[in-house]
Amino acid sequence: MTTLQPPAAAAPRPAPPPARRDRRSWAGWGFLGPFVAVFALVFLAPIGYSIYLSLFRDQLIGGTTFVGLDNYTQALKDHQFWDSLARVALFLAVQVPIMLGIALLVALALDSGRLYGKSFFRITIFLPYAVPAVVATLMWGFMYGTKYGLVGDVNEAFGVSLPDPLSPDLVLASIGNIVTWEFVGYNMLIFYSALRVIPHSLYEAAEIDGAGQIRVITAIKLPAIRGALVIATIFSIIGSFQLFNEPNILRPLARNAITTDYTPNFYTYSLSFNGQQHNYSATVAIIMGLITMVIAYVVQLRGMRKGA
Repeated sequence: MTTLQPPAAAAPRPAPPPARRDRRSWAGWGFLGPFVAVFALVFLAPIGYSIYLSLFRDQLIGGTTFVGLDNYTQALKDHQFWDSLARVALFLAVQVPIMLGIALLVALALDSGRLYGKSFFRITIFLPYAVPAVVATLMWGFMYGTKYGLVGDVNEAFGVSLPDPLSPDLVLASIGNIVTWEFVGYNMLIFYSALRVIPHSLYEAAEIDGAGQIRVITAIKLPAIRGALVIATIFSIIGSFQLFNEPNILRPLARNAITTDYTPNFYTYSLSFNGQQHNYSATVAIIMGLITMVIAYVVQLRGMRKGA
């Protein structure tokens, strides 16, 4: 009688040679290398060089000398810096909620499916974002003009005297109007994209429960796009603290209203290119970067906490 022999166990595969393992371990770095190189060159290197500059000071006697944190102490006592920061903080507190509120309302209207000509309105509202900031500011600046602009033409045509949008009391609101016109479409697209990925089963369940449109918005749509709201808010905060193009371009039209220290970025630019104070300019830029980072991080934490 023959006995069945169990099949022989398959021999284990030999381990790959060390050279092959080394090639595979370096393959990931090969894909990541170009990004790391560009990131270090255009992001980390300028930050490091700015920190290096902020630790020195050009003096009439002795040339460039190491001063440690003296530039930071001077910046913290600089009333021009704090005035510009307060002005931008006011701009942020008023303009950002208005801009995001309009963008959210437009996104909800487009997503409702009850708006006639939805594609036309979507591209029309997004179109100002495609206009370069310089062109948009110049266009609005000439419309604000009381002598040769739209405001002046209205005053002459109707015999009225509209307030000067480029006066010291109104120029910040005028800049806010330009920025809102530019970026409502950008934020609308963020909100609208988030709304489009909400599962339709949630809407069907709400319809079965008899929920109205307001209830659907507050209970389904807004909680579902909370992440998009946080992202848009963080981007808007960063953009507000980086305010530069609009006041810089409008300054020839409103010299009495917009000074060289109107915003922190404008102040930094003026220190570096007009005052030749490169070290102190780098110090102000580093402080503004830290302030922006802290505020954006706090907003992100609060948004994540609410979403938990």
